[in-house]
Amino acid sequence: MGTTMTRNSLYNAPFFQEMMDTTANLYRLGWDERNGGNISYLLREDELIPYLDVHHVLRTVPMSFDASALSGKYFIVTGSGKYFKNVKRDPAENLGIIRIANDGNSYEILWGFENGGVATSELPTHLMNHMQRLAVDKNHRVIMHCHATHLLAMTFTHSLKEEDFTKTLWEMCTECIVVFPDGIGVIPWIIPGTNEIGEATAEKMKDVRLVLWPHHGVFGAGQSMDEVFGLIETAEKAAQVYTVVCAQGGKKQTITDQQLQDLADAFHVVPREGILNL
Repeated sequence: MGTTMTRNSLYNAPFFQEMMDTTANLYRLGWDERNGGNISYLLREDELIPYLDVHHVLRTVPMSFDASALSGKYFIVTGSGKYFKNVKRDPAENLGIIRIANDGNSYEILWGFENGGVATSELPTHLMNHMQRLAVDKNHRVIMHCHATHLLAMTFTHSLKEEDFTKTLWEMCTECIVVFPDGIGVIPWIIPGTNEIGEATAEKMKDVRLVLWPHHGVFGAGQSMDEVFGLIETAEKAAQVYTVVCAQGGKKQTITDQQLQDLADAFHVVPREGILNL
């Protein structure tokens, strides 16, 4: 199955197992239908060396923007046009390990993307957002994009004003303000796979870790695979509760602004300004 390894089996590496488990879970939940969605995971060289010859470059692929700020950085990334449901069956066909080249305008494939595959078409957006999150969080490592069903649906029926969207999600589940006190960002509808959508998302990522792409999906960022998956999972659960509440006739009561502030105080988080009216 996949590329033959001469060192310790790459398939046993913790980061590799995380990638396979997460893509399987996202597909199982219906958030990454067909070839929808993508993940990139920033890796340290010392994590790779036991499993991979980092000096052996299989191919070099040009990029349409300057990622010089990430030169020499390693990522495990999902492939363009690849289905998450197939990752566990054939990781080497559907995943790749890349290094951003010294010129910043290309990436080197060190493993995977067999049979001529390349990284996700959203790679520019991922790299722009890795750069942005690393500027505000030195421990940042993961960018995840998926089509979480109820969040996607809410973008058709709910105000897209960030403060309104955030407030609604906070009110739906007690844990929400604790998990994402920074709230949720929202960009305009933009064609995916373009530098424009990457730049707009990265601008929001200065202040938040979760950005909605209206009528498309959601982009999440964090320090670990579990953190980002849990961030999206929590927001999606809140969106699902909102959907059920609307179907049941709308709110009759809710968590008050004072209660939300009390929650934030109890868990030592600072809610995004401009949302609670106290």
